[in-house]
Amino acid sequence: MSPVSDDLLERARAWAAEDPDPVTREELESLLAAGDRAELADRFSGTLEFGTAGLRGALGAGPRRMNRVVVLRAAAGLAAYLQNTGATVSSAGRDAASVVIGYDARHNSDVFARDTAEVMAGAGIRALLMPRPLPTPLLAFAIRELGCIAGVMVTASHNPPQDNGYKVYLGDGSQIVPPADAEIAARIAAVGALADVPRGPSGGAGTDDLIEVLGDDIVERYEQTVAALVAGGDAASRRALRVVYTPLHGVGGTTVQRVLELAGFGAPHEPAAQAAPDPDFPTVSFPNPEEPGAMDLAMALAGEVDADIVVANDPDADRCAVALPGPHGWQMLRGDEVGALLAQHLLGQGRKGVYAQSIVSSSLLGAMAAAAGQPHQETLTGFKWIGRIPGLAFGYEEALGYCVDPEHVKDKDGVSALLLVLELAATVKAQGRTLRDVLDDIARTHGLHATDQLSVRFTDLAEIPATMARLRELPPASLGGLDVERVDDLSLGTPDLPPTDGLRYLLADRARVIVRPSGTEPKIKCYLEVVVPVDTSAGSGTGDAGGVDAGGVDAGGVDAARIAAAGRLDAIRADVQKAAGL
Repeated sequence: MSPVSDDLLERARAWAAEDPDPVTREELESLLAAGDRAELADRFSGTLEFGTAGLRGALGAGPRRMNRVVVLRAAAGLAAYLQNTGATVSSAGRDAASVVIGYDARHNSDVFARDTAEVMAGAGIRALLMPRPLPTPLLAFAIRELGCIAGVMVTASHNPPQDNGYKVYLGDGSQIVPPADAEIAARIAAVGALADVPRGPSGGAGTDDLIEVLGDDIVERYEQTVAALVAGGDAASRRALRVVYTPLHGVGGTTVQRVLELAGFGAPHEPAAQAAPDPDFPTVSFPNPEEPGAMDLAMALAGEVDADIVVANDPDADRCAVALPGPHGWQMLRGDEVGALLAQHLLGQGRKGVYAQSIVSSSLLGAMAAAAGQPHQETLTGFKWIGRIPGLAFGYEEALGYCVDPEHVKDKDGVSALLLVLELAATVKAQGRTLRDVLDDIARTHGLHATDQLSVRFTDLAEIPATMARLRELPPASLGGLDVERVDDLSLGTPDLPPTDGLRYLLADRARVIVRPSGTEPKIKCYLEVVVPVDTSAGSGTGDAGGVDAGGVDAGGVDAARIAAAGRLDAIRADVQKAAGL
């Protein structure tokens, strides 16, 4: 083993000396005693970067890990930014500007939240702590409901168990965007010794101290607001819907159960092994409902109880996944399909305003909005962009994120999205139809918009920019047998979008490919879309060519379009892999 440099040793010892956490301090002292140069170099070669996604990384000691030192510095930098941008500070409490702080059930989330509250109080900013681990959208709701100037959510969302994160919201409840991220990062970098960061004492509900632990009333206000989205209507059809729900060991369970009860649904069936929050996520290899296997327990239970639908949240409940029974067992809907169902539901209710999506989501939403006479807008990936659109009626991104009530939550909300999906499912069940029938109706009207994704994880992070450079230098002339009609280098920006690292290929026949590095994981993601017209005259209505759906409408044209689309997507995926060297 090569010797550890004096500079690296000095930085590691200095870090350990100011670390208030005995666990990570011991961890670092053990690495120093062992002279583990590689591990020390990895932890001290830079810092976790604070950006528009806040902070996210593996738990552990050192500046490139999530730990109390990193969080205390982040909180101090955020407090300094808020002071510099006009926050009213005070030592009395009630007349100070306030920041609400939430946290999930991951390892150390509660500790990081408490540290943040104490730093805010030390800076003269009132800190309102959520009463227990709760969903991220409830935090976003509380910012607006309580009139806070900012919010912090301690969560790593659907990342692996060893990770945690730190998400920041400003002003109206939107996630941060440039230049605020860079300005906060600069304030964090300027924080000196931790011993010099003032920290306020803990208070309690009903006190004049600068730290207040909120009561359950804020939770109840959120639950009632969400449930009111389906006020009225056919209560009997809701009770008749058989639902399986899983929070995937996350914090959504109690909140979802209460919202469904308030909205008139029966209690959902839950896989017992996934019902309670557990930071180790023992039943899944990756706590993301999009990942293979994550929904297996829920779908197995659905078969046992003869359910109509399976719904799931990710661990912080800001995303919503849906599975339906099919001819070959239970099948997950793609995020774009759920987005189309929600849009159809809201448009059918007469919801007016801008219907928005991220650029990597299906172009179907634009066609649906245009047909209904509503404006449509595309944004960069992330609800930090979607949530800021003036006049937003509905926004979504294909990664299972949906904003169905922007008046109250200007972020993706897996709880309210789940409720509206179930409302639609109950309504069509009462008509003798299914959500698949609704998707078929949409395809007949607008063409079948089929999407898929190629996602490649890298262990060598240098390969990500190298892959993007290779695609820029040698752009493909065709993909899947379709000519590439235009290439947009998104790093240069467009008339409608600020610059971002990505490439957009517009192909013949309205097909499209977008390639970009992930913003939260060491991946390159390729988003594929083809549009296939549906022959509405296909089939005879007597069972041939796909037969007749439950609503009496021939499904053969849609089935044929799906087969054609699958072939086109397979061909495009193979050519994208080849062009990118993946």
